[in-house]
Amino acid sequence: MATSKIKKGDMVRVIAGNEKDREGKVLSVDTKNGKVVIEGVKMVTKHEKPSAKNPNGGRVKTEAAIDISNVVYLHNGQPTKIGFKVEKDDNGKVVKKNRIAKKTGEVID
Repeated sequence: MATSKIKKGDMVRVIAGNEKDREGKVLSVDTKNGKVVIEGVKMVTKHEKPSAKNPNGGRVKTEAAIDISNVVYLHNGQPTKIGFKVEKDDNGKVVKKNRIAKKTGEVID
């Protein structure tokens, strides 16, 4: 799969599925499988056995992964596509590759 345009820490909105129109911060990105985990979205209940960390065990709520194609980046609260702008020096060597918001043309990071 190509490089992911969504990164950890980005604010995104879910655009498809049961969690449609929910927003949150990206906790992790799995570029190999094309999945993202979003804070507070797609909560599932997992059963844990007792351990040293959790001596009683029990049911624990945690976030599940969502396909990366089902989310859109939010720039200043507005959904936008992400593009890349490459800065080169005088010799044509790449100096920096920035992500830009396609809607406004502003540099994201």
